[in-house]
Amino acid sequence: MKELSVFVDESGNYGGENAKHYLITLVFHRQSISIQQEIARYEQVLRDRNLPNIPLHMNPLMRGNDAYRNMPIQTRMRLLTCFSTFALKCPIEYFTFAYQRNQFSTDAAMFSKMQQDLVAFLSERLSVLQAFDAIKLYYDDGQEAVKSTLHTAFEYALGTQVVVYRNCSPKDFRLQQVADYICELELAAIKYEKSEQGNAEKIFFGTYRDFKKNHLRRIRKKRIE
Repeated sequence: MKELSVFVDESGNYGGENAKHYLITLVFHRQSISIQQEIARYEQVLRDRNLPNIPLHMNPLMRGNDAYRNMPIQTRMRLLTCFSTFALKCPIEYFTFAYQRNQFSTDAAMFSKMQQDLVAFLSERLSVLQAFDAIKLYYDDGQEAVKSTLHTAFEYALGTQVVVYRNCSPKDFRLQQVADYICELELAAIKYEKSEQGNAEKIFFGTYRDFKKNHLRRIRKKRIE
């Protein structure tokens, strides 16, 4: 049985007067290609470097919140380096949809456009997607609007008999963490392009030139064109 996993994550400001950007990233993985070796190597690197084996969450990592609270910045930077290497070794593809919040009168209008874009994206790749017996869509159920948009778009393009939905927690799936990582990189790219990068981006990614060389260009080799 041929199965395709699609891990979904969103990033950026959502709602509110100060909202600027909203992104949603889809990470595609053919389940016939195992990533257990990559996971084992990544976790061994963490042990070898005496780093905590915790689920990667980019926003808290870069800002020292949640599980990263009181963790030295050097440790957080080393964690990011290790995970970046892991993500680059994973046999995945991805695509990110990005929206500028102030271009829409309401959140509903933004999600309506997102749904249209998703349907168009899936329809363009229909022959590839229809080759799978099942497509498993993983989302952590964070935003009801995202969940509804995903369901409607995938079912419209592929039919309910093909798509299987899975609620998931990032701590249980490394590729869900990869989706989070990529989404934050694509958000950072927008910020750099618009000169909106904050201290966190400057500390973890350096200059725009450094960011493109060391992070963006590498991960974009996996982007679906």
